[in-house]
Amino acid sequence: MYVVRPVELADVDALETLAAVMTPGVHTLPRTRETIAAFIERSIASFAAQVDIPSEESYLFVLEDSASGEVVGTAAVHASAGSNGTYFAFRNDVIAQVSRDLNISHSVHALTLCSELTACSQLAGFHLRDRERAGIEAALLSRARLLFAVLAPHRFGDRFFVPLAGVTDGDGQSPFWNALGRKFFKMDFLDAERVIGGSRNRTMIVELMPHYPVYVPLLPGDAQAAMGQIHPSGQLAFDLLTAEGFEADEYVDIFDGGPILAAHKMSLRSFCGSQHRRVETAEADAHDNLVTYAVATNAERFRAITVACPPCDTSDALCLPLAAQGALGVQPGDSVVCVRI
Repeated sequence: MYVVRPVELADVDALETLAAVMTPGVHTLPRTRETIAAFIERSIASFAAQVDIPSEESYLFVLEDSASGEVVGTAAVHASAGSNGTYFAFRNDVIAQVSRDLNISHSVHALTLCSELTACSQLAGFHLRDRERAGIEAALLSRARLLFAVLAPHRFGDRFFVPLAGVTDGDGQSPFWNALGRKFFKMDFLDAERVIGGSRNRTMIVELMPHYPVYVPLLPGDAQAAMGQIHPSGQLAFDLLTAEGFEADEYVDIFDGGPILAAHKMSLRSFCGSQHRRVETAEADAHDNLVTYAVATNAERFRAITVACPPCDTSDALCLPLAAQGALGVQPGDSVVCVRI
């Protein structure tokens, strides 16, 4: 059985090992032991904070194999993007150009640096050790962050977005970056990502990125083709997020041109399809008409698992096997939130 839980200080070794096998250029999870430890401490403080409105909190979760105790994945959610500054992205714009003298009117595709995603809640840092053979635990890890938001809605905004890594070649070079960002930063894509640390809210971005619309037709063909395309490593996350209800929005990443998916929380399955239920113990011989749910406990001691159990659509109770109750740390009578996988 797999369990998603908040990160702990003891997880630093496991996360350091996980970070070592991440795709170069995808810097949504810190890579060094010091930065990983700092993120863990920030997450622990965020979970412990008494929050009235979303602010600078960042919540880091790990996926644990309960049989071995190994941490095999991690994912994060930031309460408010750009909480340490303004969050920048490129907005896809269509600019109308008109010449009355020539009697010409046409539209031009352009990219405009914008900060409209600032203060939206941001999903980030979705990583699995064995992505190619991932099963239902991948959906659990992705969705658990949103179930936490369902349980603690005051900690998050009404809109969520997810930036996905864009296309890079075998050497980690981004055609989008080489056509645009490199001209202003004067450094390779991987160097720029290391300097910025995966962030999109640093002062240097607004200092160096163009403040005027960038006409897309003037970009090289490979850069245009890369816009809105995801890195192969992000395909699993993309599939899970679109199944959840996220859609490609009008924004692309300012570094690699990757897509930014967005949604209002009430269009996401975890919010509109989740149900609060009271725990009961499932009968030992109940094997008919089972439904697989993602189930999460309260926000104060958050745990999430997937479990096959009788459907609860017409009942106020969710019948859980004893093993599932033990993994969640609940007992009959306790309240949980569940959503069909």
